[in-house]
Amino acid sequence: MKLHYIKSLRLFKLTNYLSILKITNWLKLIFSYLYSSVLFLKNRNIYPHFISIETSNFCNLHCPECPVGKNSIPSHDKSTFKFELFKKLIDELKPTLQHVILYFQGEPFLCNQLMEFIKYTHESGIYSSTSTNGQFLNKKIAREIVLSGLDKLIVSIDGTTQDVYETYRVGGNLQKTLVGINNIVEWKKELKSITPLVEIQFLVLKNNEHQMTEMKMLAKSLSADRLTFKSAQLYDFEKGSDLLTTKDRYARYKRTRNGQYKIKGRQPNRCWRMWSGAVINVHGEVLPCCFDKSSEHSFGNINEQSFLDCWQSSKANNFRSRIINNRMQFDMCRNCTS
Repeated sequence: MKLHYIKSLRLFKLTNYLSILKITNWLKLIFSYLYSSVLFLKNRNIYPHFISIETSNFCNLHCPECPVGKNSIPSHDKSTFKFELFKKLIDELKPTLQHVILYFQGEPFLCNQLMEFIKYTHESGIYSSTSTNGQFLNKKIAREIVLSGLDKLIVSIDGTTQDVYETYRVGGNLQKTLVGINNIVEWKKELKSITPLVEIQFLVLKNNEHQMTEMKMLAKSLSADRLTFKSAQLYDFEKGSDLLTTKDRYARYKRTRNGQYKIKGRQPNRCWRMWSGAVINVHGEVLPCCFDKSSEHSFGNINEQSFLDCWQSSKANNFRSRIINNRMQFDMCRNCTS
């Protein structure tokens, strides 16, 4: 199928996910955000338009800047999200929910019920996406993905050769990932499906920035729908790092006069993520955003109360008030480009 025709079909499919209620809620969210200092805390008729769900909190790779990859999750705490809890959450939010993101910290395809999550999201009329390191996309899984109704699949590839790729994706096999993408593309053709949109995500680092042009050629040869070059989030960035790219466009940090590094850009005392969505970790904790890696600012647990009771709780609204007063008081906000 021609590219412009596929794009038109995808756009048409997106309209099927919309409703008057979802559009109305979206407009309320925007209005509330613009007048956040006075309105959101008083309005209980506003709901998130997206949620991110941590389907698993462990991974098969050991990426150096990932808390999970660095084995900070104890073995006894490795878990996957329960389908019944997921179903309850979707049923509560589906009248206004527009997007379910099925990943947070771990590798989603280590969750045995991931396909059930995707199918239920699709059947509920909600856009779905997930992100993977691509090590599990064999022919059987690839076929299930295409049939599941998944709308977007992000696959991380941070190098065009194994030696460069495994510098960051420690323990990963580049060829296995490339074969996995090919499996998805082939099943899309076989089943005459325009979904999932396959996006290759390339984390720009000092060690791989010389392969960006090669990555464009590789993505094209794989028939990927999209290639995204992404800036890298580092944890101990103040003193610099061997991973910091020299390409200013993709650098998240800049060096100051005293030799220290700080995040680029201005960070106002408000945050759209606090208004538009939330993250639910594998244990059911409702978190303000994906930067709360250690679940330090939980608004409540959906095993004990409804999502909306957590998201609109006094604890949640107090957190948003503190963001408005001084966003930089939170460590996680000082490393955020939102």
